Amino acid sequence: MSSPEPSTLVLVGPMAAGKTSVGRKVARLLKVPFIDTDKRVAAAHGPIPQIFAEHGEVRFRELEHAAVAEALAEGGVVSLGGGAVTDAGTRLLLTRHPVVFLTVDAEAVAHRIAGPGRPLLAGETDPLERWQTIFDARRAWYEQVADLTVDTSRTPMRALAERIAAWRKEQQ
Repeated sequence: MSSPEPSTLVLVGPMAAGKTSVGRKVARLLKVPFIDTDKRVAAAHGPIPQIFAEHGEVRFRELEHAAVAEALAEGGVVSLGGGAVTDAGTRLLLTRHPVVFLTVDAEAVAHRIAGPGRPLLAGETDPLERWQTIFDARRAWYEQVADLTVDTSRTPMRALAERIAAWRKEQQ
């Protein structure tokens, strides 16, 4: 890892790992902007479930890759969508930045994945089983890009943010 921008930090991990919650707190601690690439895509192109329904996952990943590239160029704490690492081009972009893999176990994530807005879980009879399948399929990519792995299952978000911010400061 050799970050060209000392204020950049990337958070990756499965859906509902806490990337947005932790990311906002880390950004405040580091006094840098926070960018959620899923929110960027939705703001520019409409709701993510609608993009999936109308254009498919491949098109969504193209839009996501562009949003990630733009966010990394801006700097700050950048939270990626859970599937961003499935794109080889996105993984390549991450090699130039410090990356934290936020992991979470199925027991802790069960209540976090309830509700709409997660197109890969929509219509599933057992969303938790589907979540686990998706996480298992992507785990190696998260590990490949990560410089630090942090489990968000049971530690308070504030404590996690403080740990990640301290780690990032040590890297500079």
